[in-house]
Amino acid sequence: MDFKHVSVLLEETIDGLDIKPDGIYVDGTLGGGGHAYEVCKRLSNKGRFIGIDQDGEALEAARKRLSEFEDKTSLVRSNYCEIDTILKDLNVEKVDGIVLDLGVSSYQIDNLERGFSYKSDAPLDMRMDTRQSRTASSVVNEYSEMELYRIIRDYGEDKFAKNIAKHIVKAREEKKIETTKELSDIIKGAIPMKVQSKGGHPAKKTFQAIRIEVNRELEVLSQSLDTMIDHLKPGGRICIITFHSLEDRIVKVKFKENENPCTCPPNFPVCVCGKVSKGKVITRKPIIPSEEEIEVNKRAKSSKLRIFERR
Repeated sequence: MDFKHVSVLLEETIDGLDIKPDGIYVDGTLGGGGHAYEVCKRLSNKGRFIGIDQDGEALEAARKRLSEFEDKTSLVRSNYCEIDTILKDLNVEKVDGIVLDLGVSSYQIDNLERGFSYKSDAPLDMRMDTRQSRTASSVVNEYSEMELYRIIRDYGEDKFAKNIAKHIVKAREEKKIETTKELSDIIKGAIPMKVQSKGGHPAKKTFQAIRIEVNRELEVLSQSLDTMIDHLKPGGRICIITFHSLEDRIVKVKFKENENPCTCPPNFPVCVCGKVSKGKVITRKPIIPSEEEIEVNKRAKSSKLRIFERR
C-alpha cells in the first residue's frame, strides 16, 4: 500500500514559514513529505532540512519523495518532543523554521492493519510508533472505568463518555476486546439510536480519544512547544496545523504565553517579574482552509494553522 496523504493548508504553511534559501528548517511530523518537499524546493545548496517522524513507513515514503534533495536533508525516526536531542546530535543549535502537521495521515487511517479506523475490522492498535508497547488494546482492556471515562470525556468530548466507558468494561468482563469492529459495536450500544441517526459515526469521538491517549498527543504537544520556540533564530517561525479543539487551544495558549509571559499584576506600573517576550503571534485568528480545499480534501475541514515568530 502506497503512503498517500494530501498536505493540508500547504500554501498557507509555506508562506507562513517565510523561507530563507540558506536557512535550516525542521518538519516535526514529516509524514509523506508533502510540506517537506515544498520547503526543500525553496532551499539553496547552503540550506538544510531536518525531517522527524516516529512512523517508520512514513519516514521511508518521505525518504523516496525527497531523494532529489538528499544532500541537504537529514531524516530521523523519533518523536518531535525529542527535538532538543535531535538537533544536538546534528550539531544544530538554532533553526529558521519549524512545521508541525498534527493530523493523522490518510495512509494511517486507510491502512486497516494500523487499527485507526472505526469503519473496518482490524486489531486494536492505533500506534503512530509501532515500536512502543502501549496500544489501543491495552487502553481499552486495561484502563479502569474511571480512566476510560476521563479520556473519552476529555479527548473525545463525548457527552455519552460515562455510558461508553461502562459498556466497554462490561463487555471486556466476558471476553477481551480485540478488534476495531468489536469496540465500534460496543460504542454503538452505549449511544441512543435517536442520537446516532442525527450525528456522524457514533464511534468517531471515542476512537479519537483512544488514539490521543495511546500516542500521548496532547501531552507531547504541550511539553514541546516552549523548547521548539527556544530553538528558533531571531525572525524564525513555527507553523502548527491542528485538527482538534484541544490541540488548537494548547497552541493558542502557548503562543500567547511566549508572546507575553509577564506575570505581574495588571496594575503594576512596570514589569518586575523579569520574564521577557520571546516573539509575537503572527496569526491573531487561525488560518483555515478555503472552501475549494475542503471540497477536494474533506479531511482538511477541521484544520487550523497558527504561526509564531521569534524575536
